[in-house]
Amino acid sequence: MFTKILIANRGEIACRVIKTARKMGIATVAVYSDADRDAVHVDMADEAVHIGPSPAAQSYLLPENIIAACKATGAQAVHPGYGFLSERAAFCEALEAEGIVFIGPKPKAIKAMGDKIESKKFANAAKVSTVPGWLGVIENADHAEKIAGEIGYPVMIKASAGGGGKGMRIAWSQSEVRDGFDRARSEAKSSFGDDRVFIEKFVVDPRHIEIQVLADAHGNALYLGERECSIQRRNQKVVEEAPSPFLDAKTRKAMGEQSVALARAVDYQSAGTVEFIVDKDKNFYFLEMNTRLQVEHPVTELVTGIDLVEQMIRVAAGEKLALKQSDVRLNGWAVESRLYAEDPYRNFLPSIGRLTRYRPPEEGQFGDIVIRNDTGVTEGSEISMFYDPMLAKLCTWAPTRIEAIDAMSEALDSFIVDGIEHNIPFLAALMQHPRWRDGRISTAFIAEEYPDGFAPVVPDGEEKAVLASIATAVELLRRDRLDRLGGRLAPHSGALKRDWVVKIGEGYLSASILEGMISIPMEIDLSIEGGKALTVSSDWRPGDLIWRGTVGQRKVAAQIRPVANGFRIAWKGMSVTARAMLPRIAELERLMPEKVAPDTSNMLLCPMPGLVVSIAVAEGQEVKAGETLAVVEAMKMENVLRAERDLVVSKLNAKPGDSLAVDAVIMEFA
Repeated sequence: MFTKILIANRGEIACRVIKTARKMGIATVAVYSDADRDAVHVDMADEAVHIGPSPAAQSYLLPENIIAACKATGAQAVHPGYGFLSERAAFCEALEAEGIVFIGPKPKAIKAMGDKIESKKFANAAKVSTVPGWLGVIENADHAEKIAGEIGYPVMIKASAGGGGKGMRIAWSQSEVRDGFDRARSEAKSSFGDDRVFIEKFVVDPRHIEIQVLADAHGNALYLGERECSIQRRNQKVVEEAPSPFLDAKTRKAMGEQSVALARAVDYQSAGTVEFIVDKDKNFYFLEMNTRLQVEHPVTELVTGIDLVEQMIRVAAGEKLALKQSDVRLNGWAVESRLYAEDPYRNFLPSIGRLTRYRPPEEGQFGDIVIRNDTGVTEGSEISMFYDPMLAKLCTWAPTRIEAIDAMSEALDSFIVDGIEHNIPFLAALMQHPRWRDGRISTAFIAEEYPDGFAPVVPDGEEKAVLASIATAVELLRRDRLDRLGGRLAPHSGALKRDWVVKIGEGYLSASILEGMISIPMEIDLSIEGGKALTVSSDWRPGDLIWRGTVGQRKVAAQIRPVANGFRIAWKGMSVTARAMLPRIAELERLMPEKVAPDTSNMLLCPMPGLVVSIAVAEGQEVKAGETLAVVEAMKMENVLRAERDLVVSKLNAKPGDSLAVDAVIMEFA
């Protein structure tokens, strides 16, 4: 067994590998760029080596820097995590040449599975079910049209070296094939330096289900069940679960055995994932094999009890698998939510800045529920524009799927992140969505259910009553605390006012206190809008960020933030401003003039914090609708800002190279 390993990665996956290495008694070496000098993974490791400037291309993506760090520290092996160099066969070969072990598969398997055309040929040879398609060279658009007609519409045109949704087009008819072929080739050339594309049948309303495999260097291979990864946005996974609510034992076994056959065909040695698309009739087709640890591996660990990172390290050290297929049991249900630094209300644009508050829910086992949070940040961490915007992977396990989803819902409501925008409101709303809860999902779920993007969930009547009850209870305690402060000129008489009015958003609800007294913990009976009595109980104190308690029969965990003349309450994807007032105050409040937001229609505002890459216009220039105005880069994404209508540029407020805050004015129009 190794005594020291280096983790050629950063963020949550580097922290994740360090935890297992520490458990195994193995010393760890972290690497870091300028931007990551104070990162969590640097503090966690036994040693840390600086490997270059902030851009990944000048640090984490340079094999020679990683190898130099290994030599300087005496690390015997490298765990690549995922992303960066994890699926680069040349990196694996370079390590082997230096006598350093790569904790992952051999270069042969990485090469075979890294090319989508070659991997499908291997899959066919191993008798793995593949999507009907054409794997040979497609000469031109005419050839593409002919092939598509033979396969049958719709078809998917995909880059052979593609990934992340680039170089991918769906064609529903002959007229769309030619344009799709040209665009896919162009994207593939610019993104991967390889313009080869192939065409295959497009499966309508597919599920994305993947099989976790594990193999050693002694001919042993097995599968550890499946993960359902159908909740995706722009071909990027958002929520995963294990097992899939769709598969039966027969299909699971067939998919698992085919995955193992493919692993054997390429002499696979490590943990790997075979991805499939599955149609509504449970027909499954090979998509690709990821020759690395997957982002969503924790859900498999939670339902099998097997530490995949430990298994990767043991296999790399030459050990035989201690498991047999008959030892693998799927127990309970696990759900993973990916927390990203992005603004769900602005079409999920990246958000950067400092985490002024970062307080995840407590990890561990609580009765039948397990909460796990894989993260690489902490309070005070800087979220930079240089890397992936993932903050954490929040996972819950429970005996049943609905219990795991409900546990996730409460955990998300309890996850405090301030200082940047994040996707917790979207994830919290998703946990309540009927289709998700019923398991009626496909890879088109988010596009179908949120076609115009995400907006805060609007509370219904019962939910408004819960929010009004919380607002009233919070206001009563706030006032009581003020009255107990020394030096108050006119504390109230001590009589508790019975009638209140609660403003939720733009609406007003009456609240009447039927019974109870102000104390901590509090328990009062309320009637909202003259309805039946609701018992509200909580041990919330002024200053607490989370209100935990019960309203009637509902267990509630809601986030509370003070705002001018009220509170911001976030709960299950809802986000409302609430204010509890005495009736006379509410009467006067209704008469207050409404503040109108300034007109910014004649300005181009920066949609996210980022770097101005280019300005495509000049002052005085006439621009047509749809033309490019500027390009802004943030977190590895270039965002093209286009004119929404015909206009004339009157003033430029920014230039290439400027770092802008969100809503900074880039240019003005006449």
